[in-house]
This record gives sequence, structure tokens and C-alpha cells, in this order.
Amino acid sequence: MSSNAYIKFVPTAAKQAISTDELKDLFFYYKEITSKTGDQTSFPYSEVAFPYEIKEDPTGKGKWFYLYSTNDRYKAILIGVDEETIELEDGSTKSQTYIQVTLPEISTFGDKGKANEFCKFLAKKFQAELHLFNGRIMYFNPRK
Repeated sequence: MSSNAYIKFVPTAAKQAISTDELKDLFFYYKEITSKTGDQTSFPYSEVAFPYEIKEDPTGKGKWFYLYSTNDRYKAILIGVDEETIELEDGSTKSQTYIQVTLPEISTFGDKGKANEFCKFLAKKFQAELHLFNGRIMYFNPRK
């Protein structure tokens, strides 16, 4: 059975919407900064920190993509962008963007660890609300 984590762009988040292309760029940025860490320590850290290739299926263009690994410790992570309607405190409704990170049935424990790491990285970057795989919530957004 697959499991999901959500990064929600709440009203106090740094950004209110995102595209899959922007997400891909952030994963390239993540790979770049981890490779710099590896350069400083003389260790090929980028291959360990991001052991995935970004692949996009034509049916999911603009909505979702997946991270696929040929490493035996990792398999796949699905990442998508969507919107939901939420009710505000005053009773009105608003559309809210979220990133869904899904671990399919073929995913390993290594994938779950990497997915948690990526979720925290993205939530910090956007000052968003992170709903983890275990149901807990981490708040990286400014709170009242």
C-alpha cells in the first residue's frame, strides 16, 4: 500500500503556487548543493544524497513526475502538484496548492528516508506546512 506526505502552501507560506518545472529545478539545486558538500569532503556525496533520475510520463506532464533509481537500495518516489479547497476561519473558502509525495508499493525504506529528507528541504524552502507519512505535522511557516 502506498503512503503519502503533503507540503501545503498555507496562507502564511513564502509562496502560494508552484509548477512541476519549478520543483524539478529545486531538485537540481539540491543535487548541486550536495555535490558541493562532497567536493569539500572529497567524497562523491551527490550520488548518495540524490540517487535518482527525474522522469516524467507524458500522461502526467505538468501534474506529476517521479524520481527513479537504479541503485538497489532505492526504487521510486512520485511527486505531484495539485490544489484543494479549504475553509478559512471566517467561513469563506479558498484554493490552496499542495505538493504530494507518494511512496508506491515498490518503494524501499531508503526511499522513505530520502522522501522525508526532500519533504523537509522543500517545506523549509517554501515556509510551508508539512504533513509527514506518519500523520504528524511540521510547521515551517510563520505562525500567529
